Amino acid sequence: MVSTEASLTLLRQGTVIPAHLLALNAQRQLDTQRQRALTRYYLDAGAGGVAVGVHSTQFAIREFGMYRPVLELAMATAQQWEPLGGKRPLAMVAGLAGPTSQAVKEAELARDIGYHAGLLSLAAMKSASEDALLAHCRRVAEHLPLVGFYLQPAVGGRVLSASFWEQFARIEQVVAIKIAPFHRYRTLDVVRGVVAAGAEKRITLYTGNDDHIVLDLVTPFTVMRDGQAVTVRIRGGLLGHWSVWTRAAVALFERCRTEAEKQTVAADLMALDSQVTDCNSALFDVAHDFAGCIAGCHEVLRRQGLLSGIWCLDPQEGLSPGQAEELTRVTQAYPHLMDHDFVQQNLERWLS
Repeated sequence: MVSTEASLTLLRQGTVIPAHLLALNAQRQLDTQRQRALTRYYLDAGAGGVAVGVHSTQFAIREFGMYRPVLELAMATAQQWEPLGGKRPLAMVAGLAGPTSQAVKEAELARDIGYHAGLLSLAAMKSASEDALLAHCRRVAEHLPLVGFYLQPAVGGRVLSASFWEQFARIEQVVAIKIAPFHRYRTLDVVRGVVAAGAEKRITLYTGNDDHIVLDLVTPFTVMRDGQAVTVRIRGGLLGHWSVWTRAAVALFERCRTEAEKQTVAADLMALDSQVTDCNSALFDVAHDFAGCIAGCHEVLRRQGLLSGIWCLDPQEGLSPGQAEELTRVTQAYPHLMDHDFVQQNLERWLS
């Protein structure tokens, strides 16, 4: 694999990073063949890396002794696979979770395996003060460059102030922030915090707002600092939505990046924002407060043949009533946002 510095440079430039899913068999054990195939799929689709051990990978992998094997398998696959178009820098991001002692151990393990940064979830510290959270983040940052994570409350996150994000952005080891509160005001809080810290050139903003992917990628965010207007952009995406239909997501990202440099953004591109959001409503099971968000992603890949089932570690976790029909609806309505043909052309290769 290419150098760590090249991978961090890519992360700082902004790229497509799917949140890696977890392939299980009917016994809810790791299906290594299909887990490897998923990584190959993401890389062949043109992703700039993958995020492993994150919410989409299921936080419960830690309780089932799968955290290390899953991280190692993704890294080994990324190192060994020759993706379409040849070898290139990859940003490998490890999910970090739990109280400080656990998160530090995970950061050390991820660093030793070869991961370039850690996406730090604060879900396990819901009752902690923001000062305590910042102390936690500083401790973990001593062991691995950090990607901040503003996770929406509906799936385990908590509300964080602009002041928190300003202080977080002052941590020198922070290289990026995934903004995923699914909330426009809270998205602006992160932007304001980073600008207030004077960190907009050091920290790259990534959208995790699966409800407004296109809008986030083409919007200039202009806020004031010391009486001067400062404009920043969200440069990449680290998304559960991009764990499926990844080839089409890469093409959409590249178009957004090109259009964002122009004075005006094409109306037909802006129209895609609502279409992508509609797809996400089915994928993430918005009708049932995101209860089927992981199973929905699994179902798309099962239909394509990448997964053999939609099993989650929690036997109670699955598709919600009507979710399968909603997935069928959006698949038929927006074929230009799907990559079925690409998957069928390469499936045998990925499973080999």
